[in-house]
Amino acid sequence: MIAILQVGHDGFRRGPRLQSYPEPDKIIFLPMTANRPQIEDPALQPIAEKVFAGERLNFEEGVALFKSSDLLALGYLAHHVREKLHGKRTYFNVNRHINPTNVCVASCKLCAFGRKPDAPGAYTMALEEAYRIAGENWSEAVTEFHIVGGLHPDLPFQYYLDLLRGLKERFPGVHLKAFTAVEIGYYAHMTRRPVREILRQMKDAGLDSLPGGGAEIFAPRVRRVICDHKIGAYTWLKVHRLAHELGMHSNATMLYGHIESDEDRVDHLLQLRKLQDETHGFQTFIPLAFHPANTELGKLVPHTETTGFMDLKNVAVARLLLDNFPHIKAYWIMMTPRVAQIALRFGADDIDGTVVEEKIYHDAGARTPQSLTRQELIRLIREAGCEPFERDTLYHPVTRTETTVTVHV
Repeated sequence: MIAILQVGHDGFRRGPRLQSYPEPDKIIFLPMTANRPQIEDPALQPIAEKVFAGERLNFEEGVALFKSSDLLALGYLAHHVREKLHGKRTYFNVNRHINPTNVCVASCKLCAFGRKPDAPGAYTMALEEAYRIAGENWSEAVTEFHIVGGLHPDLPFQYYLDLLRGLKERFPGVHLKAFTAVEIGYYAHMTRRPVREILRQMKDAGLDSLPGGGAEIFAPRVRRVICDHKIGAYTWLKVHRLAHELGMHSNATMLYGHIESDEDRVDHLLQLRKLQDETHGFQTFIPLAFHPANTELGKLVPHTETTGFMDLKNVAVARLLLDNFPHIKAYWIMMTPRVAQIALRFGADDIDGTVVEEKIYHDAGARTPQSLTRQELIRLIREAGCEPFERDTLYHPVTRTETTVTVHV
């Protein structure tokens, strides 16, 4: 037997509505209807009850969420889940992006970053240059290097192992979150070695975790158009599964706002949720808006960029569907610091980090800053009514003094 007790805005319970008198096996506390926002979309009513009861949503309900224009109700439901998990705590880190090369064989229509080897603007860092850049322009000691790049046709696999070893030797306290599943798959193809062996060698060289890039949209019909030279969904998921089995954590992403459908987005999220059920290795999901400027794919979409409405909806739906993901990130580089602040009330609990220099989104026309200071991130979080919490990559708390940085493991 289940007793459902309604709770008013003052926190007091309103009398139990029981059909009979035996002691209930389970008590579910639901907010009073009067304290919930008016849900304008009737399709959200049964979904809302499942959310408040802590029940998992299915594919059809995910599609209903994406098709709904009742954004405030979506935000309220997602924020309810976010506060159950994290309260007002909002995570950020002091990190730095490093892109060793933009030379890439893939030629994806969605990308403005990759270049052919002889194209204007193509570059490849020498190892010493990468080490130098990693240590430059620090206003505060970073706890993470985020490293991704192109699929270079001529760089040997040893280059990437030496890059990891060199960074770990020079910056032993910095977490190396490096190389997307697409890059890992390419190294396996290039060396004719199994993916597991590639990951093991990279872990031995200093790799600590994987970023979530390259997932785009898993739907094959969409991938054939937007990134037909990349690995498919099966291999992307396989790389992350193997990384989890080797004891590494990873993130996951989804690129939205191009030619995908609502159904494609839900399918993508549920495939991530299924793998997380099996491995529990994902830490954070990051919805990424498509920036069409300077891309071939931009010619196929009927708009110039995503709207704030779409950005907030994707954050909220992700929080509601990915019930086994600890964190949802509002990536300020992609959605602007202003929209990222609002997203903290639409299900997101992480705002990313200082970044220092971002190239991939800015090559595609992003007009956001290329970096924010630690104090600027703290201000953004506090002004949104949340509590800043500095973390490392694995979400351990970080404390700082004028001379020290301590990660509390």
